[in-house]
Amino acid sequence: MLPSPRRYIESQVLGLTGLALGGIDYENPRGEPGLFGPDSVCWKVHGDFSCMMIGGISALLLQAMHPLALAGVWDHSNFREDLLGRLRRTGQFIAATTYGTEADAARLIERVKLIHCHVTGFAPDGRPYAASDPALLTWIHVAEVSSFLNAHLRYLNPRLPEPDQDRYFEETARVAERLGARDIPRSRREVAEYFEGMRPALCCDERTRELVCILMEAPAPSPQTRPFGMLLRHAGVDLLPDWAARELDLSKSALESRLIRAGVRSCTPVLRWAVRNGSVHRARRRMGLPERQPLD
Repeated sequence: MLPSPRRYIESQVLGLTGLALGGIDYENPRGEPGLFGPDSVCWKVHGDFSCMMIGGISALLLQAMHPLALAGVWDHSNFREDLLGRLRRTGQFIAATTYGTEADAARLIERVKLIHCHVTGFAPDGRPYAASDPALLTWIHVAEVSSFLNAHLRYLNPRLPEPDQDRYFEETARVAERLGARDIPRSRREVAEYFEGMRPALCCDERTRELVCILMEAPAPSPQTRPFGMLLRHAGVDLLPDWAARELDLSKSALESRLIRAGVRSCTPVLRWAVRNGSVHRARRRMGLPERQPLD
């Protein structure tokens, strides 16, 4: 018997997420709030699949502008052969540290720290790099969470109060600290100042351009997901700060941006209707809450 349209769409979506990897029980033990709990801002910001995908793509592009961060990925990752697998693993880490139990969050944090210990080498310009470098960890973190928040503000809740936006950076800094990051910006103002200070260290070279091509031309997991995946990738590019888009030669025209944003806004309500068993829904069931979380 064919699945219902809702179940079919949900299966396609969840197959792209960290839930496809298994290993995390978001529904037990009952009443365990995890690192943050349902009243946190990160539960709101990290709960929408489309926003997280768009933010994740934008974050990858930003992260690739740091030569030492890119060198670690280039030398130690199989992103060329298994980009989806890398995205799933990153998604699992974010979902588990946000919505999982404290034990699962701690386990994944320790696993990532162990992996980082083995990611060392030299960039093409001869500089040494290490994934455990606190400064690099801070760069990866800030590029990531700022992109997630920007996607949430653009496509889900532009009215999120500014104090809550600051609280989001304060909350997520706790995970980055446990990974080893230091001097982490914890407010919108501090994030803006951090990016301004980092810009002289960033660039777009041949490796960066190749990663952009791999990301933008990645094959879809199924023919049905290809148009939506392409739309999300372009939305991730459109989410980049203007200075980053110019440096990467990815700037969009005003018309292109309007079409991309209209396309995303026309698709996302269907996905939100279809997905009822994501990590946030399971975590809310664990806490005895309705499956839909309020925006405000």
